[in-house]
Amino acid sequence: MATLLIFHEVDDVDHWLSSPRRQELFGPMGMTVRTFVDPGKTNRVGLIVEVPDMDTFQRMMESEAAADAMKFDGVRPDTILMLVEPEPEPST
Repeated sequence: MATLLIFHEVDDVDHWLSSPRRQELFGPMGMTVRTFVDPGKTNRVGLIVEVPDMDTFQRMMESEAAADAMKFDGVRPDTILMLVEPEPEPST
């Protein structure tokens, strides 16, 4: 499992929070999502996403379904910042 931390801006935080699209997109692929909002900047939001593997996540994010979900949710694609938790170093 890989853990991602994703930040981006949205047009309407309440709409984004109440949207079922994240679960519809991520859920069937075995991904879990936790949502966060920035109380100091009303249009910035974040996600912690647990993904089975990065290849599946990348393919999903490049799909038309992901583009449609982001558009529906009011995501501003040019503001997306994604961080990946590094793999633990093997102990020797």
